[in-house]
Amino acid sequence: MNNTTLKGQVALVTGAGRRIGRSVAVRLAREGARVILHYRHSEAETNAAAAEIASEGGEAACVRADLTHLDEIAKLFSEAEQRFGGLNILINNAGAFAPTPLAETSESQWDALLDTNLKAMFFCAQKAAPLLSRSGRGRMVNLASLGGLLAWPKFTAYCVSKAGVIMLTRCLARALAPAVTVNAIAPGTISFPDDRPELAELYVRQAPLGRTGEAEDIAEAVMYFVGAGFVTGQVLAIDGGRSIPS
Repeated sequence: MNNTTLKGQVALVTGAGRRIGRSVAVRLAREGARVILHYRHSEAETNAAAAEIASEGGEAACVRADLTHLDEIAKLFSEAEQRFGGLNILINNAGAFAPTPLAETSESQWDALLDTNLKAMFFCAQKAAPLLSRSGRGRMVNLASLGGLLAWPKFTAYCVSKAGVIMLTRCLARALAPAVTVNAIAPGTISFPDDRPELAELYVRQAPLGRTGEAEDIAEAVMYFVGAGFVTGQVLAIDGGRSIPS
């Protein structure tokens, strides 16, 4: 790893074992950061991501936590501080996606999505805030979604949770300024090899750029927010233009 833009900094990525989280974690490591890879269920995938980082000369540690439980969130950030001595960057990526049509959604389904996508992010931010503030140059990036900007009736709970992430980002940006910048990314459809091809085809028809996004598109946006010193409380849609009003 020759690029040392983030040398000496410590980053924590929630949901780092798969998909966007893994790509962001690997990119941060390639830029020189020491990275804590959080996971809940994806132990094998997270260990593989850590092995990839180590094979390129980087440093990573894997930590399991169920972010719907506050005591486990506290342990996650305590372990991050113990292992690496502090925290400069938090990427709040962990989340869940599931259909919740109005007439068919149960209380447990609603609670599960809101707890995972919004409640957990709030309390991760709460525990991270003192560490990020103490670092002197704290950065927090929250993964929202195009569903937080557009109405998808079959995914109401998901959309509500991600809209909450956007408002949470703005509130945190004011609460933690000037020591910490807080921004959000709202991805559109990001393709991975195990995705259903018909969904990608639908997105290609809807997006002006005529293609789906890639995980590296999100990692690049993360790097922008990590590097930007005069940007906070903003939401960047990485969606190929899909959210442009017609």
